[in-house]
Amino acid sequence: MNSMVYLIGAGPGDPGLLTLRGAELLSRCDVVLYDGLSNVELLSHAPTAEHICVGKHGQQRIWRQEEIIDEMLKHARNGRVVARLKGGDPAVFARTAEEVDALSEAGISYEIVPGITAALAAGSYAGIPITHRKLASAVALVTGHEEPGKSESALDWNALARFPGTLVIYMGVTTAEVWTRSLIENGKSPDTPVAIVRRCSHHDQQTFRCRLDEVADRLSPANKIRPPVIVIIGPVAELTETRNWLEQRPLFGQTVLVTRPIDQADELANPLRDLGATVLVQPAIQIGPPQDWTAVDAAIESLADQDLVIFCSRNGVQYFLDRVLELGHDMRLFAGTQLACVGKQTAAALAEFHLRADRIPQDFRAESLVDELRGHVSGKRITLVRASRGRDILDESLTREGANVTQVVAYSHTDVTTPDPKILQAAQQGRIDWITLTSSATAESVYRMLGESMKQAKIASLSPITSQTVRDLGCTVTCEADPYTMDSLVQSLLKFNLS
Repeated sequence: MNSMVYLIGAGPGDPGLLTLRGAELLSRCDVVLYDGLSNVELLSHAPTAEHICVGKHGQQRIWRQEEIIDEMLKHARNGRVVARLKGGDPAVFARTAEEVDALSEAGISYEIVPGITAALAAGSYAGIPITHRKLASAVALVTGHEEPGKSESALDWNALARFPGTLVIYMGVTTAEVWTRSLIENGKSPDTPVAIVRRCSHHDQQTFRCRLDEVADRLSPANKIRPPVIVIIGPVAELTETRNWLEQRPLFGQTVLVTRPIDQADELANPLRDLGATVLVQPAIQIGPPQDWTAVDAAIESLADQDLVIFCSRNGVQYFLDRVLELGHDMRLFAGTQLACVGKQTAAALAEFHLRADRIPQDFRAESLVDELRGHVSGKRITLVRASRGRDILDESLTREGANVTQVVAYSHTDVTTPDPKILQAAQQGRIDWITLTSSATAESVYRMLGESMKQAKIASLSPITSQTVRDLGCTVTCEADPYTMDSLVQSLLKFNLS
């Protein structure tokens, strides 16, 4: 059997910090055992694997190490490729040695893939360099949670109190009173600067600054600073907060719901993440092929007889032209036929097939294309490539202008009816600050999923038509894109947030 176990460092939290090697190996796996410190977004690198969570603080039972090892060995012995995804780096307070010993004894091959540990990430994400030419030339990584049952601590607190550099305490929330007292009693100054960094590199990262003798109070249950937390002790913790670039991003602390189809969400989600927002993705619409290709195939075969082909969306471009290629044709079919697009983004999709639109309105509205074509379509044969549902403004308006219009449904457009339970709960609890809506159909679908809780969030709308639908639903539009593009939608949301 070709069993294999990969012990992969998941990094401190930001899914972009996974190594290329880690992503490559996750894609090979049959099963992924991941802990609560591993960002679940990393599981997208193993879409066909079985995903098993071995515990998360505050949400489900934390598996004992023996249980994790048994589960790992069980799958490996059955010939499966296993990934053990571990928060941070496998070699830093991750109990990897015990897993390696078990794998070696069982004769199972393994590979250890490094990850970025929280202490190093804090230097970049919280603006606290754990080494500094003038302030700290050494670093000590210290566990605040030693193995239960030890007769005495293995840590030399006297030496650590005198350590000439930066101390970084891992897993020290519940034991803060013990280790801070040990340091102070062994000579560490009570006024030593400290930085407490929670959820380092996440979009809801928090940094608290205090003195060493204030740490236990800051980490008391009353203050609700829950793990994952690292504590940085030493002069570097006193450096100016202006270095904390992550928490100074303009949308930091804002949770934004993106409602586009899953394969198109990144166009909106990534710029929002770059501005510091926590992005939740809940598709409102599903895009897929038409139930029957007959009409599309007939339209493709008759392209030579058409004067104009209009594409209403990027999806229409993709599905229609992919079908052209599937039927064994190429773009020469469009020779002598003019092309029009509703919006620049649709034209950009057309350009990916090496076709150039002859007519593009300035904004993303069917009415604008009608204005562009008025007086030029009488007696013309027009193929209109569209979704399975949507407004009929183009067909009706161009027909009134004297055109012979054939509508072709190139892709299906259906509602998502069941939201992610966690996103529904977040909406109901008012934990979503913004909802982005990019069409009337999207707005209606989101309202059906979220109901009245949709009214608790600010709404960013792509266009006046979408905005009117939102108002018809009884909700308020906070900002609207102008022009009607995804970039403009992000900018309108940002401008309002900064006002």
